[in-house]
Amino acid sequence: MKNIENKIVTRSELIKKIGKFPRQKKLLMCHGVFDLVHPGHIRHLNYCKQRCDYLIVSITTDKHVLKADHRPYVPEKLRALNLAAIELIDFVLIDYNSKPLNNMKYIKPDIYAKGYEYIDGKINPKTQEEIEVIKSYGGEFIYTPGDYVQSSSKIIQNNKPDLKLVKLKTLMENEGVLFKDIYSCLKKFKGQRVFVLGDTIVDSYIQTEFIGSNAKTPTHSVRYIDTKNYVGGAGIVAKHLKSAGADVTFCSLIGNDKLSKFVKNDLKKSGIKTIFFNETNRPTTNKKVFIAKDYRLLKVDTLDNTPINEDLIIKISNQIKKVKNGTIVFSDFRHGIFNSNSVNRFIKSINKNIFKVGDSQIASRWGNILEFKNFDLITPNEKEARFALGDQDSAIRPLGTKLLKQSGSKSLILTLGERGTLTIRKARSKKDTRAFFSIDSFATNTKDPVGCGDSLLSYSALSFKITYNDLIASIIGSIAASLEAEIDGNLPIHFDSVIKKIKDIEEKFEFI
Repeated sequence: MKNIENKIVTRSELIKKIGKFPRQKKLLMCHGVFDLVHPGHIRHLNYCKQRCDYLIVSITTDKHVLKADHRPYVPEKLRALNLAAIELIDFVLIDYNSKPLNNMKYIKPDIYAKGYEYIDGKINPKTQEEIEVIKSYGGEFIYTPGDYVQSSSKIIQNNKPDLKLVKLKTLMENEGVLFKDIYSCLKKFKGQRVFVLGDTIVDSYIQTEFIGSNAKTPTHSVRYIDTKNYVGGAGIVAKHLKSAGADVTFCSLIGNDKLSKFVKNDLKKSGIKTIFFNETNRPTTNKKVFIAKDYRLLKVDTLDNTPINEDLIIKISNQIKKVKNGTIVFSDFRHGIFNSNSVNRFIKSINKNIFKVGDSQIASRWGNILEFKNFDLITPNEKEARFALGDQDSAIRPLGTKLLKQSGSKSLILTLGERGTLTIRKARSKKDTRAFFSIDSFATNTKDPVGCGDSLLSYSALSFKITYNDLIASIIGSIAASLEAEIDGNLPIHFDSVIKKIKDIEEKFEFI
C-alpha cells in the first residue's frame, strides 16, 4: 500500500521528481473524475502511456464534482488509490481547483490528452480553455482513439456498486475517526441534559377488515378490529433521547381530554420530565390512520393549528430561560407552538452556553427551518430544504450549501431517505474538501420510513453536543435512522440496538 500511496503527490512534489518544463523526458497529463475505472479508461491510459515517459493523472476533488446529486460515488482519496494501483500511471494528483487549468500552467505537460468522447463536432468551452493553455507554452493537445467509449456516470446510474462500507471506511480514515471514538461518544450519552420543545401528536392506528364497497358511491365498508395509540411529534423525539440515555425534559401543548391523559402516562412511564400547557378548547393533536391489512384507507386529523397566545409564549419562554446547561431541541410540527412571532421570542430566551438543535417539518404544514438561525445543528430533509429556499431545481449539494449559509448553522445533516444523508459544514480552509460528506443508508430491510428523521435528530444531536464532530454525529444518527426504518411504527430506538449495529459494521470493516 505504501508504494501505491507514494504515487499520489502534490504538484510541487511532482516537479521535484521530474523537473521543470522543458524537460528531457516527455510528460503526458490527463484529467478527470474517475469515479469508476472502466475499460474505456484503461484503453485511454494505455494509449497515453505509449506516447510518454511519465503518465500523470489528475482527478477532480470531491468538492467540485457536480455530475449528479450524489457524486462522486467514490471519495477522492479512494479514487486516487484506485488510479495509483494501475501500473500504467506514474503519478496521481488531487486537483483542488474546479478546473485543471492552474495545474496545467504550473506543471506544463508536454502532452495533454482527452478521451475520444470529447470530439463531438463542436469543441466544449472547457476543452477550448485547456487547448489554449497547452498552446501558450508550446505543448501538444491530443485526443485518444475511441475504440471503446463508456461513461462512468452511466455505469454508476445503471448498476450502482455496493461501496457504502468502503466509502465509510475511507471517510473515517480521512477524518481520523476510529470506532473507539464512536463508542466513547455513546458512553457519554447517559445523563446528558436535554430540553425538548415542540408539538405533541398522538398517532392512532385503527386496524380494520375490509368488507366491501358501494357501487354507486366511493364508499368502503370495513369492520373495526383494534386501535393503537402512540406518542408522536416532538414527543417521540423526547422518547428517542430518553432511550439513548439522556435526562430529558419535554415542554409541550396538550388539550384537556382523554388523549392528554394517555400522553402524560406514556411519557411518565418512559421516565421523561414533562411541562405541559393548554388553552381553552384546544384539543390534543390526534392523527388517525384507518388501515385494512397493509393498506392505509384514510387519514383523519383532529387539531387546532392557530398560534398560541401571548400568555403561553411568555410561559414557555420562561421555561427556556431556566435551562442553564445542556441541549435545547426545537422540534417544530407547526401545530401551534412555533410561529413567526414565537420562534424569535423562544430563541432570544436561550442562554448563551446552550447547544441548540432545530428541526422543522412540512409534511402537512408550512414550517421553515430557516427560522432557526445560528443553531449548532439542523436536520431537515430534502423537501424541507427546498421549501425553505424556494428552490426546486438545484442539485443536492449546492442546495445544502446554500441552506447552511443562510441558516448560519455550524452544521447541517440533510436527510435523503433511502439515499442516506449529506452532511455540510463550514469549510475550515479553501482546500477543505470535506466541507461536505455523504453516508449511505445502513438499513437492510426497510419496513416503515416514518420516524427516521426523528431518530436521526435525537442521536446526532447528542453525539454532536458531546464531540463537536459532525462525522461521528452523522454516523450515529444515520445508524439510528436505519434502525427506525427496519421496524413498523414510530417507536423509540434503544441505545443497545445502536451499539449492536455499530459492532456489526466494525466487524465488516475487517474484510474490506
